[in-house]
Amino acid sequence: MRRKKRNLPLLERVLISDVAAEGKAIAKVDDMVVFVPYVVPGDVVDIQLTKKKKNFAEGRIVEIHEYSAVRQEPFCEHFGVCGGCKWQNLPYDEQLRYKQKQVIDNLERIGKVEIGETLPILGSEPTVGYRNKLEYTFSNRRWLPPDEMGRTPEETELNGAGFHIPGRFDKVLDIRKCWLQDDISNRIRLFIKNLCLSNEWPFFDLKAQTGFIRNVIIRTSSTGELMVIVVFFEDDEAKRCVLLDAVRDNFPEITSLMYVVNSKCNDTITDLKILSYCGKDHLIETMEDLRFKVGPKSFYQTNSLQANRLYSVVREFAALTGTETVYDLYTGTGTIANFIARQAGRVVGIEYVPEAIEDAKINAELNGISNIRFFAGDIKDLLSDAFIAENGRPDVVITDPPRTGMHDKVTDTILAAMPSRIVYVSCNPATQARDLNRMSSAYRVERIRPVDMFPHTHHVENVALLIRI
Repeated sequence: MRRKKRNLPLLERVLISDVAAEGKAIAKVDDMVVFVPYVVPGDVVDIQLTKKKKNFAEGRIVEIHEYSAVRQEPFCEHFGVCGGCKWQNLPYDEQLRYKQKQVIDNLERIGKVEIGETLPILGSEPTVGYRNKLEYTFSNRRWLPPDEMGRTPEETELNGAGFHIPGRFDKVLDIRKCWLQDDISNRIRLFIKNLCLSNEWPFFDLKAQTGFIRNVIIRTSSTGELMVIVVFFEDDEAKRCVLLDAVRDNFPEITSLMYVVNSKCNDTITDLKILSYCGKDHLIETMEDLRFKVGPKSFYQTNSLQANRLYSVVREFAALTGTETVYDLYTGTGTIANFIARQAGRVVGIEYVPEAIEDAKINAELNGISNIRFFAGDIKDLLSDAFIAENGRPDVVITDPPRTGMHDKVTDTILAAMPSRIVYVSCNPATQARDLNRMSSAYRVERIRPVDMFPHTHHVENVALLIRI
């Protein structure tokens, strides 16, 4: 028997008091914490609860009675639906304040980590157009706003190109203008969308697994280069050539035009061969006097300008004198390893993605750096006592793990190696706090510095310097 869903209450005239994780805000009603998106501290709102547990609830705003003094008007027409930039209604200096508070709360209150010194968060310049990579989905099931719900299929264009609606894998929000990347990104997406519509080429149907056009990935670089990767579901050479020729002819700014046919059930293309249609098969990024080759599958920090500032903090915390052996864990394409190599005696970079290690080797060669050795493999298995005996005990460890943090075996091996310094870069202060707590018996947190890589979102990077006790 199906259990009947209970009706949840409407909370009236509730004061929003703080900012929480995942871009949501907090209200407190009768000792119950309520999480609400798209509001800011100081707003007074009516909240319709959507989920209720013993100690907390979630809800959505129904009406705003009083606007906060710190609230600002969102600049994007898609705010509140897209879900990508949930803090647009919060001034940037307030965003930075809450991000720094988020880092400290995670480390001190949740992780019980004692911090020696907290340096001010480094904000991003600019705060719009800062991304160097975006991926758009082409779908024949675009999300319909309420004012279009009653229209007949003949009155409504169901094809769209944009981003997935949060929580709705099968619905795509048709984006007219995204502020996250240079406007060339909008122009290319809209051109391809209109070209497909005018030729009646079918957009991808996720449920039926049919269609012609599936995704478009656009990458820009600080050197002015531009890569466009068109992902097709249907392998139709005649249509494909017409589309790619049109893109090439209408956008001479493109330096790398590539394509891939992905007929799988998922959007991942890292396991597929990406073919070059015209131009180069890579971009060149620069950081200080370094050059990095970025291929269609390469990882590179999404905010190029802010990445330079992030790595400068890492280099400052490492305090290298030119003689140290440095281990760079989760090295990716070797950007940090290359960035600090000239100040180190030798660098050992470890990464579990073999393709990334090949890029890292190319980048070291491109920059004339010969004191780095790169290894591919699962770090928890590769980083062992035998590996350290063969490659030298690290004086400094730099670690930049994924959001899940470091595996217990990795922290245990680091503790056994006893480097004098550990520089821990994290995109998730919660898992960083857990890992720092694990190492607190042997290391103290000397200093931290948050760095904002993604304005108008709740995401924040944090760099922590650990000194051996």
